Amino acid sequence: MISGSTTLIAHIGYPTETFKAPLIYNPYFEKARIDAVVVPMGVKAGDYRDFLKSIFRLTNIRGALITMPHKVTTVGLLDECSTAVKVAGSCNAILRRADGTLLGDMFDGAGFIRGLKRKGFEFGGAACLVVGAGGVGSAIAALEGGSSGRKMSAITKAQRASGA
Repeated sequence: MISGSTTLIAHIGYPTETFKAPLIYNPYFEKARIDAVVVPMGVKAGDYRDFLKSIFRLTNIRGALITMPHKVTTVGLLDECSTAVKVAGSCNAILRRADGTLLGDMFDGAGFIRGLKRKGFEFGGAACLVVGAGGVGSAIAALEGGSSGRKMSAITKAQRASGA
């Protein structure tokens, strides 16, 4: 039950129809008796910078999950970034600290790798090709290439369009 003491976690992107986080986290919070709720918030790109500044003025917001099309833009709006954000150049999670500063992190790469391992994929000495260098592709490349020592290649949309 949402009350005046409920902690808010924004799930920001556009469009919101495909958002899964509220379906995952809210039942968990309820079962674990955590007084928090993930709220989907549709924000178009042109309104995002002002919206993000405004929403973190709320006293009961703890953080935000960020999705398309805002992951890259978010980096320039943070007070501090994790190493993953610095390498990937994109951010999908914001924590508002007690002093009001915003810390950004990126867990898309870690989630992707964990999902592959859960499905039984063994990396061994395999080389890796990442198709796309946007927020998620960069996060995967940053995590896997930086931690594994394996050969990694990436191809962007522009390279695909040019036939490279």
